[in-house]
Amino acid sequence: MLEGGAVLLFSALPFLLTNAETSVVCAAGLDGSAKNISLDPVTHQCKGSSLTGAELETMIGLLKRFASCATTLVEGLFPAYAEGLSCARTSFRPVEIADRRTSWRQDDKRLHVDAFPSRPMQGRRILRVFTNIDPDGAPRRWRIGPTFEAYAQQFLPSLPRANPGKTWLLEHLGLTKGRRSRYDEIMLFLHDAAKRDLDWQRGTPADDVKFGSGCTWIVFTDQVPHAAIAGRNALEQTFYIDPAVLARPETAPLAILGRLCGTVMTTSKGLTA
Repeated sequence: MLEGGAVLLFSALPFLLTNAETSVVCAAGLDGSAKNISLDPVTHQCKGSSLTGAELETMIGLLKRFASCATTLVEGLFPAYAEGLSCARTSFRPVEIADRRTSWRQDDKRLHVDAFPSRPMQGRRILRVFTNIDPDGAPRRWRIGPTFEAYAQQFLPSLPRANPGKTWLLEHLGLTKGRRSRYDEIMLFLHDAAKRDLDWQRGTPADDVKFGSGCTWIVFTDQVPHAAIAGRNALEQTFYIDPAVLARPETAPLAILGRLCGTVMTTSKGLTA
């Protein structure tokens, strides 16, 4: 179900906070440089927070604990993923989404699939675990759009031609962490094309979903067109999944785009779709 595009909802799986953690969650503590507070799994550097001293240590501890719990959950539910699972950033998202003003490309209130401009995935999947920890019980509201294949078919006719020179230049200037594959270029195009097309945003069928406080949900955000339209105080853990460990690789965006484009797409480990 997950690899087929389902959102797995655990309606009674809260992430319980200590009193000190509740205090820093209520304080939010954004420094204005980003919309979220995030923790790097390698450097353990916390970005986006104005908290200092004991409060900052409490926030870091909260993010580390959530990362550990999310990893245990994913490996417990999907043991086959363990060999191909990479833990990426952990984030705390305190800002009310409905009130946030940003550019169209960064506007997550518009339906989109996830793709990273500076971090090429080269076929790896983007799996995310979310938990609503709002102390006041405010739900987090999403819109969930059509299937990935229908989404891709909508925008692929206007896909620009490949530009190998551009991907080489971005890598050598240090603007991307590695070279974008054709898969990465297409995924970024789909992300931007959908967010740019306001007529499609208004007219495409989508389901409104509420994720209540105390619930957890898991989704491949590179596959499920989604928009976060309201809510605050969510924790999120990102994982990268090697396509070699997927149960149904034919349902992944890598395979679907390869079929729709009539192109063999190669992953970072030489797998093809």
